[in-house]
Amino acid sequence: MRKIVVAVCAIAILQSCVVSTAAKVVKGVAKVGYKTVKGTVKGVSWAVSKANGKIDEDRIDGTWKVIGVYKGSFETFTNDQNPDSSFESECTEGFDQIIFNSKKSKFKPVHCSTEKVDWEKYDFEFGKNPLTKEKENYIEYNSSNYISVIDINSKTMILEGNLMPKLAFSGGKLYLLEKVK
Repeated sequence: MRKIVVAVCAIAILQSCVVSTAAKVVKGVAKVGYKTVKGTVKGVSWAVSKANGKIDEDRIDGTWKVIGVYKGSFETFTNDQNPDSSFESECTEGFDQIIFNSKKSKFKPVHCSTEKVDWEKYDFEFGKNPLTKEKENYIEYNSSNYISVIDINSKTMILEGNLMPKLAFSGGKLYLLEKVK
């Protein structure tokens, strides 16, 4: 009789643990699923989850084409139910791009692939961003300008900050870039 009572109690305790753990997993998956993709721009999805931990600086290397601009911050974007990426390039030939050379820690934003722009020296950091006060990956240039690196994969990169002054004047703060080469 005593063994039966102990077995029933053990089953009840284990079942409550499994149910509460399953509820947390479902809640977590729903939250991640909601924040992972919000619409597409020219067939490329906006991934809005922030990178966890340090991103390897070599991943930023190359030429990146601007294909989407969100008029607002990353925080606003994650809370927006229907984000509007209203970027239309004014370029008749070429495209707005940013070229990163991670070996020399230099970058340059180029308007319509033709403008002659000087290289800017930058530092790629992981830590407390002085602008946002959050621990994240960021780029510091001209000793007081900061660009948050939200995420990078082999095809896309999402940056937040004053990346291209021409676009920032119209309110653009969050940029979706596609790797060119």
